[in-house]
Amino acid sequence: MASDQVTLLDLWASPFGMRVRLALAEKGVKYEYSEQDLVNKGALLLQMNPVHKKIPVLVHNGKPVCESLIIVQYIDEVWKDKAPFLPSDPYQRAQSRFWADFVDKKIYDFGRKIWTEKGEDQEAAKKGFIDSLKLLEGELGDKPYFGGETIGYVDIALVPFYTWFYAYETIGNFSIEAECPKLIGYCMRCLKKETVSKSLEDPKKVYDFVVMLRKKFGIE
Repeated sequence: MASDQVTLLDLWASPFGMRVRLALAEKGVKYEYSEQDLVNKGALLLQMNPVHKKIPVLVHNGKPVCESLIIVQYIDEVWKDKAPFLPSDPYQRAQSRFWADFVDKKIYDFGRKIWTEKGEDQEAAKKGFIDSLKLLEGELGDKPYFGGETIGYVDIALVPFYTWFYAYETIGNFSIEAECPKLIGYCMRCLKKETVSKSLEDPKKVYDFVVMLRKKFGIE
């Protein structure tokens, strides 16, 4: 697949975009990165994702694939000769998809509420966020990664959110490590992998981005 043309339409701070970057890194796929302005959306983004008009979008040989978890599965199926993300067993594969969906529904949603809400709503979001991380700790168990001995689909879905943890903690005034030390240990283990560390952004840079968004939306 050396002749493939692969372009990623993305926003640097997006945990969803980081998923795709990590998936491509794990597979060793070379691609062109195209940073998008989500305020003034460009013609290419609107053309490639006319339904949701969102990033990330993977453009493979001129054909767009949208929604980060669908893109990760697509990458796994197209470049299947290296580092499979999903287990071969149908039940285990279903479980992986369940937990990746859990990350989207719980970790993203509660995390967003932590930096957009105040007072009781923010406190409720913090509780929901920590409770969700504890469920993930239970699922991880004693395995090095959710994928077992190697990084898999759930890891790719979850670990990019680590880059947003510092923003959640600073704005919400709480410590994730104090509540979920096992999960933070897992994140540190993932970051030792070059594919992960090179695909993820600096948490403090993400925090500055979130502060800018809060000012823009008049949250502060």
